[in-house]
Amino acid sequence: MMRILDSIDRVADRYDALFCDIWGVVHNGRRAYPGACAALQRMRAAGKRVILISNVPRPRSVIPDQLAKVGAPGDAWDAIVTSGDATRAALSARAPGPVFRIGIEDYDAPLYEGLPLEAAPLESARFISITGLFRWEDTPADYAGILRAALARDLEMVCANPDIIVQAGERMLWCAGAVARDYEKMGGRVVMAGKPFAPIYELAYRELDALGGAPDRARILCIGDGVGTDVAGANGQGLDSVFIASGMHGEALWTNGAADAAKIEAALAQENARATYAMAALA
Repeated sequence: MMRILDSIDRVADRYDALFCDIWGVVHNGRRAYPGACAALQRMRAAGKRVILISNVPRPRSVIPDQLAKVGAPGDAWDAIVTSGDATRAALSARAPGPVFRIGIEDYDAPLYEGLPLEAAPLESARFISITGLFRWEDTPADYAGILRAALARDLEMVCANPDIIVQAGERMLWCAGAVARDYEKMGGRVVMAGKPFAPIYELAYRELDALGGAPDRARILCIGDGVGTDVAGANGQGLDSVFIASGMHGEALWTNGAADAAKIEAALAQENARATYAMAALA
């Protein structure tokens, strides 16, 4: 049965390593959450290894600067792995393409840096790579025409961010995963390497090995606010998880300022996911 926690300290002695989501848990895209950062610092001080594991469609090399800009302390983690890192292998395997790219070009440029891929319009591309939407204000419905044209040519889609929606300050923004989901529902072929899929976890285990050896999986705890990504990914790997009932959910899963077990269980059940623990916010 899922247990509601008020502090990660309550179960810290059961685990040697944490796989922690970033957006919605450590920060909201505009500012860091002090309680979450302090919790991760405490875990590291207690000898736990903290791997930040994110579906951001960018290589990890750019993430520390992003974290610093929102006020996250640099000593709250040991290593970072991203969906961008995991996706670069899938893109490289399809080089030289050509590829039709969906996303904000300048923001997502680091994903493609150094890859021998040729960009092309949709009508002459051999596959699609999606990192996000073309504009922050777009919705998945805006891409119906592109998806129909791609499906007519049976183009494969490589999705660099399986997230459906993400919190950015006080706004909620659609992610690449929402468009990929729609394409898959239409019958399109989609490849994803981020959470909940195995490649990003393989990168995380390698980081633990580099830090002195990965513990038994029973001693690894996943933390995140995504049911279909963080919790489902933990389930697929046989790892315990803490579901953060805020982030992308706002306070919809709270009652009187606290995490509501019944609402959380219902949200998990909708995606056939199960969490070991739940918290209103990481603290």
